[in-house]
Amino acid sequence: MVITLKSGTTEKGIKHVVEKIKELGFTPHISHGEERVIIGVIGENAIRSREIFEAMFIVDSVMPISRPYKLVSREFKGKATIVKVKDVQVGGNEVVVIAGPCAVESREQLLEIAREVKEAGAKILRGGAFKPRTSPYSFQGLGEEGLKYLAEVSEVTELPVVTEAMDSRQVELVTKYADMVQVGARNMQNFDLLKEVGRSRKPVLLKRGMASTLKEFLMSAEYILSSGNYNVILCERGIRTFEDATRFTLDLSTLSLIKELSHLPVIADPSHATGKRSLVASMANAAIAAGSDGLMIEVHSRPEEALSDGFQSLTPPDFHKLMRRIRSIAKALGRRV
Repeated sequence: MVITLKSGTTEKGIKHVVEKIKELGFTPHISHGEERVIIGVIGENAIRSREIFEAMFIVDSVMPISRPYKLVSREFKGKATIVKVKDVQVGGNEVVVIAGPCAVESREQLLEIAREVKEAGAKILRGGAFKPRTSPYSFQGLGEEGLKYLAEVSEVTELPVVTEAMDSRQVELVTKYADMVQVGARNMQNFDLLKEVGRSRKPVLLKRGMASTLKEFLMSAEYILSSGNYNVILCERGIRTFEDATRFTLDLSTLSLIKELSHLPVIADPSHATGKRSLVASMANAAIAAGSDGLMIEVHSRPEEALSDGFQSLTPPDFHKLMRRIRSIAKALGRRV
């Protein structure tokens, strides 16, 4: 349930309510709004204690949360969450573009691409140091060496970086070098990993699983928030359907529906969704029109030589062209890139 405190409630009053919640065996989650404080009460049959809190003078209202994802829900927090990745804000009026190679291959390769995407207007650099591949014989990433390259290039270009942690044991290492941790599609329901990134407090980019429902997607985000980390960005990257003309099917309706159901920001990854370089730009345009808070685009200087996903990576000139186009679309919608 959600407890809304009256405007002007002091820190002492908030502490009193929180202590009562804990005394009853429930877990409090506090959200500070501009005018009021909202406390989410998580625990089995918490709503049965509703009358106890309604009797408190500083409590304005007590409402049940009907959805299974409590902290992720708009019922818990009506105002959209803005996630800060260093100085970059995701979830506001700006459409934030994350760009870079699928995999970190070398320091020189990463620095070259980072400079190109920054010049074009990207705000966050992506690059995989650990690569979950379908085949065990495919390039698996450079590991910690790749993380070091990401951190070094971030310092040179002043672009914050996001990279994937594939296992709960990697989280500490990844957070040492990266500004945001990615949980990939194949790990969307790796609950130990979700709990670990929840405890880390670093911003998390959570990708939708290729065969998951929207409810399952949001429940995975709930694991992270319930572990104490509210800095979560959702990423729609396509789901598996009967269609095999594209790598996956980009579910554009998700971008709009998540805005109705959740306060978390959501971005789109048209590179992985389509798997085809020729389709990335058009799907990026459509994603912005559908309300996406950002895009994740794969860029490689020489896609034909890429060690991972070269066929869906844009060249720097194509990425510059895409950025010019999406600025026009964002402007028409009253947003900016």
